[in-house]
Amino acid sequence: MNESEFPPDGRPVDMYLDLLRVRMDSEDYRLLMKVVAPALRALDEQPPESLDFALDPDDSDDLPQEIRDEAALVIATAVTGRLDNQLVEIHVDGTGPVRVVTDAVTAQDPSRLAEIAGCIRQRQRDTEELRGIAAASDLPTDF
Repeated sequence: MNESEFPPDGRPVDMYLDLLRVRMDSEDYRLLMKVVAPALRALDEQPPESLDFALDPDDSDDLPQEIRDEAALVIATAVTGRLDNQLVEIHVDGTGPVRVVTDAVTAQDPSRLAEIAGCIRQRQRDTEELRGIAAASDLPTDF
C-alpha cells in the first residue's frame, strides 16, 4: 500500500492495527494492544524523536515471540509512518542474534546490516564500560 491509497484521515499505524485485528487471533490481538497502547499514547503526546521505547518487562516477559515482533512493528509504524518496516535478525558476535526493525531496503542490504551490527557491538562495549565505572564508584549497574 502506498501513501496515495491511505484514507485522507487515516494514520498508517491505524491501518496496520486494523489489518492485524483481522489477521490475528482475538486473544493475541488483545495482548498486543495491551503491550503497545502505552507507546501509542506516548507518541500521541510527544514527538517520536524525544521518546525511547521498550516493552514493559512486566507486561511482555511471558508474551510469545510473534506478539513481541508484531509489537515492535506496530511501534515502528507509529514512529515512521511507514508500512514497509521489517523485523530482521542480526547476528552480533558475543551476544548472538539481535532483532531489529528497519525499512525494507535496509533489510535487504547486507552491508547496511553489517553497519547496524557494528553499532550494536559498539553500544554493548560502551554499556560494559559504563557498568565498570558505575561498579567502581559503588553505583547501581543495572541500567
